[in-house]
Amino acid sequence: MLDVGCGDGTIAAVLKETRPDLTVEGVEIAPRPVCRIACRSFDGSHLPFPDQSFDVCLLVDVLHHTVDVTQLLREAARVARDSVLVKDHLSENSLDDGTLRFMDWIGNRPHGVTLPYNYQSRRQWEKHFATCGLRVAHFSSKVPLYPVPFSLLFGRKLHFVAQLRKA
Repeated sequence: MLDVGCGDGTIAAVLKETRPDLTVEGVEIAPRPVCRIACRSFDGSHLPFPDQSFDVCLLVDVLHHTVDVTQLLREAARVARDSVLVKDHLSENSLDDGTLRFMDWIGNRPHGVTLPYNYQSRRQWEKHFATCGLRVAHFSSKVPLYPVPFSLLFGRKLHFVAQLRKA
């Protein structure tokens, strides 16, 4: 599995704990001095691997940090043999956009993460998936990340998880 934008590798490391047979590698624009998985640098647009190098590509809250969502998603599809797993955000209106901007600024600004605030609607995501030759095998916007009462503001279908298969 390739974890694109792996940060400190926590998510991939947890997956590896539940699946010890899983081999995990990460890429990051600015690799952190300490990462829980093997990680190498990449330019944010082109993944430094040959076609079909990994069974699965994982992108957790990465694509909305890119200027061109399709470019990085196309790269993930290129290096994946089977699936691309995406967890990201949905913005269907100005309230969603404002809430996501606030969340992104609070969570990422202190770490120097690029914040283009490139949030997509479900329709836009589906267009990106299709353009990259990916079909939706599973899509859920019921992602229980926050306890009540925070879920009322920061949940409300602002997040999604999608399993995408190569067409």
